[in-house]
Amino acid sequence: MKTVNIAIDGPAGAGKSTIAKMVSAQLGYIYVDTGALYRTIALYVNENGITDENIAQALSGADVSLKFIDGKQCVFLGDRDVSDLIRTPVISMEASRVSAIPAVREYLFETQRKIARENNVIMDGRDIGTVVLPDADVKIFLTASAQERANRRYKELSEKPSCPCYEEILSDIIERDKNDMNRKTAPLKQAEDAVLVDTSELSLEESAEAIRKIIAEKLDGRAE
Repeated sequence: MKTVNIAIDGPAGAGKSTIAKMVSAQLGYIYVDTGALYRTIALYVNENGITDENIAQALSGADVSLKFIDGKQCVFLGDRDVSDLIRTPVISMEASRVSAIPAVREYLFETQRKIARENNVIMDGRDIGTVVLPDADVKIFLTASAQERANRRYKELSEKPSCPCYEEILSDIIERDKNDMNRKTAPLKQAEDAVLVDTSELSLEESAEAIRKIIAEKLDGRAE
Protein backbone atom coordinates (compact mmCIF):
# COMPACT_ATOMS: atom_id res chain seq x y z
CA MET A 1 0.00 0.00 0.00
CA LYS A 2 1.38 3.40 -1.00
CA THR A 3 2.35 5.64 1.87
CA VAL A 4 1.10 9.22 2.19
CA ASN A 5 3.80 11.90 2.23
CA ILE A 6 3.11 15.47 3.32
CA ALA A 7 5.83 18.11 2.85
CA ILE A 8 5.90 21.31 4.89
CA ASP A 9 8.57 23.85 3.98
CA GLY A 10 9.24 27.34 5.23
CA PRO A 11 11.73 29.67 6.89
CA ALA A 12 13.22 29.32 10.37
CA GLY A 13 10.82 30.09 13.20
CA ALA A 14 7.64 29.78 11.14
CA GLY A 15 6.28 27.09 13.48
CA LYS A 16 6.74 24.19 11.09
CA SER A 17 7.93 21.70 13.69
CA THR A 18 5.34 22.50 16.34
CA ILE A 19 2.45 22.51 13.88
CA ALA A 20 3.66 19.42 12.05
CA LYS A 21 3.91 17.55 15.35
CA MET A 22 0.35 18.50 16.28
CA VAL A 23 -1.14 17.52 12.94
CA SER A 24 0.83 14.29 12.63
CA ALA A 25 -0.37 13.23 16.09
CA GLN A 26 -3.97 13.99 15.08
CA LEU A 27 -3.65 11.98 11.87
CA GLY A 28 -1.54 9.16 13.29
CA TYR A 29 1.35 9.89 10.93
CA ILE A 30 5.08 9.83 11.64
CA TYR A 31 6.52 13.33 12.12
CA VAL A 32 9.98 13.87 10.62
CA ASP A 33 11.87 17.01 11.64
CA THR A 34 14.58 17.15 8.98
CA GLY A 35 16.00 20.32 10.50
CA ALA A 36 16.98 18.23 13.51
CA LEU A 37 19.14 16.06 11.26
CA TYR A 38 21.02 19.08 9.92
CA ARG A 39 21.36 20.48 13.43
CA THR A 40 22.90 17.18 14.51
CA ILE A 41 25.46 17.37 11.72
CA ALA A 42 26.16 20.95 12.82
CA LEU A 43 26.71 19.72 16.39
CA TYR A 44 29.03 16.98 15.14
CA VAL A 45 31.03 19.49 13.10
CA ASN A 46 31.14 21.96 15.98
CA GLU A 47 32.24 19.42 18.59
CA ASN A 48 34.94 17.92 16.39
CA GLY A 49 36.35 21.07 14.80
CA ILE A 50 35.67 19.79 11.28
CA THR A 51 36.36 22.20 8.44
CA ASP A 52 34.23 22.55 5.30
CA GLU A 53 37.07 21.08 3.28
CA ASN A 54 37.10 17.91 5.40
CA ILE A 55 33.39 17.50 6.04
CA ALA A 56 32.68 15.05 3.19
CA GLN A 57 35.28 12.62 4.49
CA ALA A 58 34.23 13.12 8.12
CA LEU A 59 30.52 12.39 7.59
CA SER A 60 31.09 8.64 7.66
CA GLY A 61 31.81 8.96 11.37
CA ALA A 62 28.74 11.05 12.17
CA ASP A 63 26.26 8.17 12.70
CA VAL A 64 23.09 10.32 12.76
CA SER A 65 19.76 8.59 13.27
CA LEU A 66 16.14 9.23 14.17
CA LYS A 67 14.42 7.02 16.71
CA PHE A 68 10.79 7.15 17.69
CA ILE A 69 10.51 6.53 21.42
CA ASP A 70 7.02 6.44 22.93
CA GLY A 71 5.75 8.25 19.85
CA LYS A 72 8.34 11.05 20.16
CA GLN A 73 11.08 11.73 17.64
CA CYS A 74 14.53 11.66 19.23
CA VAL A 75 17.75 12.46 17.39
CA PHE A 76 20.88 10.46 18.09
CA LEU A 77 24.53 11.13 17.34
CA GLY A 78 26.07 7.74 17.83
CA ASP A 79 24.53 6.42 21.02
CA ARG A 80 23.83 9.92 22.45
CA ASP A 81 20.37 11.46 22.46
CA VAL A 82 21.19 15.02 21.36
CA SER A 83 17.61 16.24 20.97
CA ASP A 84 18.17 19.08 23.46
CA LEU A 85 21.79 19.90 22.60
CA ILE A 86 20.90 20.84 19.01
CA ARG A 87 18.41 23.56 19.98
CA THR A 88 20.80 26.43 20.73
CA PRO A 89 21.18 29.63 18.64
CA VAL A 90 24.80 28.73 17.85
CA ILE A 91 23.84 25.35 16.43
CA SER A 92 20.92 26.93 14.54
CA MET A 93 23.27 29.22 12.65
CA GLU A 94 25.80 26.42 12.13
CA ALA A 95 23.01 24.21 10.74
CA SER A 96 22.11 26.87 8.18
CA ARG A 97 25.74 26.96 7.07
CA VAL A 98 26.43 23.23 6.84
CA SER A 99 23.09 22.55 5.13
CA ALA A 100 24.42 24.47 2.13
CA ILE A 101 27.19 21.91 1.67
CA PRO A 102 26.18 19.37 -1.04
CA ALA A 103 27.91 16.46 0.71
CA VAL A 104 25.84 17.03 3.85
CA ARG A 105 22.58 17.11 1.94
CA GLU A 106 23.42 13.96 0.00
CA TYR A 107 24.35 12.20 3.22
CA LEU A 108 20.94 12.93 4.77
CA PHE A 109 18.67 12.58 1.71
CA GLU A 110 18.47 8.81 1.80
CA THR A 111 17.68 8.78 5.53
CA GLN A 112 14.74 11.10 4.90
CA ARG A 113 13.47 9.30 1.82
CA LYS A 114 13.69 5.86 3.43
CA ILE A 115 11.45 6.99 6.28
CA ALA A 116 8.97 8.42 3.75
CA ARG A 117 8.92 5.22 1.71
CA GLU A 118 8.10 3.13 4.75
CA ASN A 119 5.64 5.36 6.65
CA ASN A 120 2.84 7.88 6.31
CA VAL A 121 4.78 11.03 7.17
CA ILE A 122 4.59 14.74 7.69
CA MET A 123 8.10 15.96 6.94
CA ASP A 124 9.19 19.55 7.46
CA GLY A 125 12.27 21.44 6.36
CA ARG A 126 13.50 23.89 3.74
CA ASP A 127 13.45 21.84 0.54
CA ILE A 128 11.16 18.89 1.22
CA GLY A 129 8.61 19.67 -1.49
CA THR A 130 11.20 20.86 -4.00
CA VAL A 131 14.03 18.32 -3.57
CA VAL A 132 13.59 15.62 -0.93
CA LEU A 133 9.99 14.58 -1.71
CA PRO A 134 9.13 16.24 -5.03
CA ASP A 135 6.22 13.81 -5.52
CA ALA A 136 4.70 14.40 -2.07
CA ASP A 137 0.91 14.03 -1.94
CA VAL A 138 0.53 17.40 -0.21
CA LYS A 139 2.93 20.35 -0.23
CA ILE A 140 2.60 23.34 2.08
CA PHE A 141 4.80 26.42 2.40
CA LEU A 142 4.41 27.75 5.93
CA THR A 143 5.65 31.22 6.72
CA ALA A 144 5.25 34.28 8.97
CA SER A 145 6.82 37.72 9.09
CA ALA A 146 10.40 37.92 10.36
CA GLN A 147 9.22 40.12 13.24
CA GLU A 148 6.57 37.61 14.33
CA ARG A 149 9.00 34.71 14.05
CA ALA A 150 11.54 36.60 16.17
CA ASN A 151 8.86 37.37 18.75
CA ARG A 152 7.89 33.71 19.00
CA ARG A 153 11.51 32.60 19.34
CA TYR A 154 12.16 35.24 22.02
CA LYS A 155 9.19 34.01 24.06
CA GLU A 156 10.46 30.43 23.66
CA LEU A 157 13.95 31.31 24.89
CA SER A 158 13.08 33.99 27.46
CA GLU A 159 12.98 31.61 30.43
CA LYS A 160 16.40 30.17 29.66
CA PRO A 161 19.68 31.55 31.02
CA SER A 162 21.56 33.95 28.73
CA CYS A 163 18.57 34.45 26.44
CA PRO A 164 19.51 36.66 23.45
CA CYS A 165 17.67 39.97 23.16
CA TYR A 166 14.81 40.33 20.66
CA GLU A 167 16.92 42.43 18.29
CA GLU A 168 19.65 39.78 18.18
CA ILE A 169 17.12 37.04 17.47
CA LEU A 170 15.52 39.11 14.70
CA SER A 171 18.92 39.80 13.17
CA ASP A 172 19.78 36.09 13.24
CA ILE A 173 16.47 35.18 11.57
CA ILE A 174 16.92 37.74 8.81
CA GLU A 175 20.49 36.51 8.24
CA ARG A 176 19.41 32.88 8.20
CA ASP A 177 16.59 33.63 5.74
CA LYS A 178 19.14 35.28 3.46
CA ASN A 179 21.51 32.33 3.72
CA ASP A 180 18.80 29.73 3.18
CA MET A 181 17.24 31.48 0.17
CA ASN A 182 20.54 32.24 -1.57
CA ARG A 183 22.50 29.03 -1.09
CA LYS A 184 23.45 27.27 -4.33
CA THR A 185 22.29 23.83 -3.24
CA ALA A 186 18.54 23.34 -2.66
CA PRO A 187 17.68 26.92 -1.65
CA LEU A 188 14.61 27.69 0.42
CA LYS A 189 11.71 28.39 -1.94
CA GLN A 190 8.05 27.58 -2.35
CA ALA A 191 7.34 24.62 -4.63
CA GLU A 192 5.13 25.57 -7.57
CA ASP A 193 2.38 23.21 -6.39
CA ALA A 194 2.63 24.08 -2.67
CA VAL A 195 -0.14 25.87 -0.78
CA LEU A 196 1.06 29.06 0.93
CA VAL A 197 0.02 29.49 4.58
CA ASP A 198 0.98 32.69 6.45
CA THR A 199 0.60 32.22 10.21
CA SER A 200 1.59 35.77 11.25
CA GLU A 201 -1.94 36.50 12.49
CA LEU A 202 -2.90 32.95 13.49
CA SER A 203 -2.69 31.19 16.83
CA LEU A 204 -0.99 27.81 17.07
CA GLU A 205 -4.35 26.03 17.10
CA GLU A 206 -5.63 28.06 14.15
CA SER A 207 -2.47 27.32 12.19
CA ALA A 208 -2.75 23.58 12.84
CA GLU A 209 -6.41 23.61 11.82
CA ALA A 210 -5.56 25.42 8.58
CA ILE A 211 -2.92 22.81 7.76
CA ARG A 212 -5.21 19.91 8.56
CA LYS A 213 -7.95 21.39 6.38
CA ILE A 214 -5.56 21.65 3.42
CA ILE A 215 -4.41 18.06 3.92
CA ALA A 216 -8.00 16.78 4.10
CA GLU A 217 -8.94 18.62 0.93
CA LYS A 218 -5.87 17.46 -0.99
CA LEU A 219 -6.23 13.84 0.11
CA ASP A 220 -10.02 13.82 -0.29
CA GLY A 221 -10.61 12.00 2.99
CA ARG A 222 -7.54 9.73 2.93
CA ALA A 223 -6.10 11.60 5.92
CA GLU A 224 -8.87 10.45 8.23
